Amino acid sequence: MRSSHPRSAAVAALVATALATGLLAGSADAAEGAVSADPIRIHDIQGTTRISPLNGKQVTDVEGIVTGVRTYGSRGFWIQDPDADDNDATSEGVFVFTSSVPTVAVGDAVKASGTVGEYVPGGLTSGNQSVTQISKPTVTVVSSGNALPEATAVNEYTVPAEYAPAGDPAAGGSINGLALEPSRYALDFYESLEGMNVRIGTSRVVGATTPHSELWVTVKGWENTARRGGTVYGSYESQNTGRLKIQQLAPLAQQPFPVANVGDKLTGTTEGPLDFNQFGGYTLVARTLGTVKAGTLAPEKTKPQVAQELAVATYNVENLDPTDPQEKFDALAKAVVENLAAPDILALEEIQDDNGAKNDGTVSAEQTLTKFTAAITAAGGPAYQWRTVNPEDKKDGGEPGGNIRQVFLFNPARVSFTERAPGDAVTATGVVKENGKAALTHSPGRVDPANPAWADSRKPLAGEFVFRGKTVFVIANHFGSKGGDEGLTSHHQPPVRSSEAKRLLQAQAVNGFVKDILAADKNANVLVLGDINDFEFSATTDALADGGALYPAIKSLPKAERYSYVYQGNAQVLDQILTSPAIKKFTYDSVHINAEFAAQNSDHDPQVLRFRP
Repeated sequence: MRSSHPRSAAVAALVATALATGLLAGSADAAEGAVSADPIRIHDIQGTTRISPLNGKQVTDVEGIVTGVRTYGSRGFWIQDPDADDNDATSEGVFVFTSSVPTVAVGDAVKASGTVGEYVPGGLTSGNQSVTQISKPTVTVVSSGNALPEATAVNEYTVPAEYAPAGDPAAGGSINGLALEPSRYALDFYESLEGMNVRIGTSRVVGATTPHSELWVTVKGWENTARRGGTVYGSYESQNTGRLKIQQLAPLAQQPFPVANVGDKLTGTTEGPLDFNQFGGYTLVARTLGTVKAGTLAPEKTKPQVAQELAVATYNVENLDPTDPQEKFDALAKAVVENLAAPDILALEEIQDDNGAKNDGTVSAEQTLTKFTAAITAAGGPAYQWRTVNPEDKKDGGEPGGNIRQVFLFNPARVSFTERAPGDAVTATGVVKENGKAALTHSPGRVDPANPAWADSRKPLAGEFVFRGKTVFVIANHFGSKGGDEGLTSHHQPPVRSSEAKRLLQAQAVNGFVKDILAADKNANVLVLGDINDFEFSATTDALADGGALYPAIKSLPKAERYSYVYQGNAQVLDQILTSPAIKKFTYDSVHINAEFAAQNSDHDPQVLRFRP
């Protein structure tokens, strides 16, 4: 949601930046000429690129019909010219930013005077596209109760298959200055409708209702369909053009937002202005919202391992700490027992210290783990033991004061943990050869903790286990987040993914450690798992697998089942288990219990791998 503070400084900065980088469409002379010509219409303001040719200029008596009024967040209203030009590239709608609660109503014919600007949701450094708007407005209502301009249909026939043009190299990869081609590119199509009244018909939900009262649908029901109803993000070129975010104009106190899960349908007509915001880009802000028809999606349950199978799982439990309600512990515990079939080894990510986000130097997580393992036992699960290495205070990123870390839980009735001079936060575990086999110098121990790749990030936790007489090395990870990456709707195309550099170094460090184990014993059973925070097709995953040291086991699944997380309507892989060459036969399951649902115990789906060492 856009903030409602005055933006004159931001607008001035944007204009200066746009001029300096050559992104400002048109020229000052052309803009002056436009101002002095016939009365300015909305399509003159919008122009044929993403940046208004009148950016920074005063306009007078711009006419339009009010199609939506927003009384909260970024307060203002949208107007649309009912008399469209014959150029599909020019939008006929524009947002009028009032800062205070608008006094106009839908159906009013108005004349608006003010300053044309380009507002960038999230700020200039976010990479987001800008919203063309009129600010500091003087508004005159000419008449009321007018029919609204007919809504433009957004559907599988109108949205192009290609996502975006390549950015202009001379403009740093930006598409801001390129002429819109709405019949060729999906982002250009949406941009050509910025601020206009649009509608969708019955559409499948591909992103569940969030706490921010939004959901995602696809208007292309066939596009990269996940087996359970979502839309799979399977490559950097599969952005999924049919995805669209839905919010509502009505305040929540007046009209609660519907709760929907992936696979549900938003039925009937959903209609309203097309906005752009920093959290997902193009958004249909519904004046009329369709009705959610619930589907049949239920949380999955994996198959229990047989006696000879070792079941190893990974689960990001989203900042679990003792101050969380008991209900969260109980729900997570029930999932471990019922949905994950009580795996023999469970690597947890985001276990916080004993007082959570309280920033007082506490690093122990004993209370957190005591409470969680007790909840698992109470849910009918095994009496798990745990092993971990406490981090240094405030050195591993995550929520300030939380000191998140990875932890091994294991069922001592099925597997034993090999204790070898347990390491501390700053001591690296190494690999030695004992009796022709690989062994860790510290178990549990941290992998290469002094490596700059792990600065302000979670260090990998390595442990040595024995199952039915066979040694299994497990390395639990929580790689750096995607924070700072530009969204798919960035004005840079392709978007800048700056966070990848750190994960690439982290992957190389882990790959090197695995190669050390395999150098000591090429037949070693090694599992690398955790919240890798990157896709199975990413450079991060390629670096983990380098030299054939590891195989991303999620690739054994059909493409329609490869996901552990849903972000902005894209079902995608973040959590992974990778196997060493000795693990030739296994079964893999991405257990979908959270990511597709509005009610979540975590935002990640756990992963389980079963094999016979």
